[in-house]
Amino acid sequence: MSGQAVLGVEKALFLYGTSKVFEGVSLQLDAARTALVGENGAGKSTLLKCLLGELELDEGQIIKSRGLKIGYVPQDVPPGLGDRTVREVLESALPLTDGSEDWKVDVLLDEIGVSYETAQQTFGSLSGGWQRLMLIAAAAKLAEPDLLILDEPTNHLDLSNINTLESWLSDDDRLPMLIVSHDREFLERTTTRTIFLRSDGAHSFSVPFSRAREQLLHRDAADAVRRQLEGKEIERLEKMATRYRIWGVKNDKFHKRAKATEKRIDRIETERTESYVARERRLELHDGEIDAKVALRVQGHTVTVPDGSRKLFTIDRLNVAAGDRIAILGVNGAGKSMLLNALARAYDPDQEHYDGQAPVRFNPQARLVYFDQKMAELPLKTSLLDYLTAVDGATTKDANALLAKAGFPYHRIKGPIADLSHGERARLTFLKMQLAKPNLYLLDEPTNHLDIEGQEALEAQLEASDVACLFVSHDRYFTRAAATRFVEIRKGRLIEVEGPDDFFEAQ
Repeated sequence: MSGQAVLGVEKALFLYGTSKVFEGVSLQLDAARTALVGENGAGKSTLLKCLLGELELDEGQIIKSRGLKIGYVPQDVPPGLGDRTVREVLESALPLTDGSEDWKVDVLLDEIGVSYETAQQTFGSLSGGWQRLMLIAAAAKLAEPDLLILDEPTNHLDLSNINTLESWLSDDDRLPMLIVSHDREFLERTTTRTIFLRSDGAHSFSVPFSRAREQLLHRDAADAVRRQLEGKEIERLEKMATRYRIWGVKNDKFHKRAKATEKRIDRIETERTESYVARERRLELHDGEIDAKVALRVQGHTVTVPDGSRKLFTIDRLNVAAGDRIAILGVNGAGKSMLLNALARAYDPDQEHYDGQAPVRFNPQARLVYFDQKMAELPLKTSLLDYLTAVDGATTKDANALLAKAGFPYHRIKGPIADLSHGERARLTFLKMQLAKPNLYLLDEPTNHLDIEGQEALEAQLEASDVACLFVSHDRYFTRAAATRFVEIRKGRLIEVEGPDDFFEAQ
């Protein structure tokens, strides 16, 4: 395919009811691998559906080359695939269904190291990560698209699978792609162009994410300074016009000067620099204090599968102090989430003193909260306001203030949690955790659904506070930025390591 634009939008407006999802969006894709970045609620998924023809714009137009073939892998695995074999799912991606191209599936299975036996298993028997990898491989290598669109391709992938995906994408860089992702390191490694989707439109840069972000921030700062100078010039001219009008009572030439000055003011106002102001969406943690130095001690504890039938690993000794932010590393299935879950189950806030011989001992002053990556405990039919005011001691005033600071519009706070996006649900969960005034956090994949601004806010909050925290994350950037200590599940034991890079490389 040539480097010219083959898909895009021009002056696009999309409304959800009477609310604007995005407005004035113009972008064109080319032969590059393009990252589409934006905060939760900016309209990225809606824009993708418009590009795919699943939704219609309220204004503007879709630009699409005739005969363009688009491959698309959504965030969630499409329903109805679970009972089909892996091979059948892959075969369904082939352009021809008469069996003449089935050999391409054999070639792909060999390339990606999938055995004949695995190919005969049901698709639903694969892990969520491998299901996504299979769908991406099918869309990219079997469907023969002109352009591939990937919506959050690293969601629910462990580090090994993310590295596998990056390897696949780097092996063949000829296929143009549009990738929506909040994984900063993944974007750095796989894309060469970045588009930011914001309330003031789409902003394109022909560089990877980090440099594009820096250029965008510099431009925003320059626009803000220019707008401020234009405002001062308008103030100066308005004062001048006022004087001319007063003097014009006695001398008509000043009346003409006043008119000319007013025209200059109108021209500056018409051409005035637009300065982007991000909506306030704070993500805050409670900076709870704990008098004693150690918040949690674990000694001689064995972590098992939920039914206790199989041992995963043993913790000889682990002390967690106030201010420690500990990243838990381990291959998929090693038991990282099981460890957080076991610690959460061992916590009993009504117990003033823990058994000194118990393998898991919390400081009696510890106030623990647990972020579950699936957010399975969220009552989807409950309103946002009722969810927060259910916390002991939380008032309606407290909840309203927190929701406003986090960017939830007033008209939505009495609506059900089910109406929220996954990113908004994650932010709401953090708000409830804040109201609980914790000093010890257990976070299982906390960045899965947070946009990049949310990830950076969480990193900054953890760094600025004196809380203790243990977390699991496949996000390499977040792991490096947020952690002060690193422990790895290796050969049946939990051991402390100097840093995460050796583990990342080994994956």
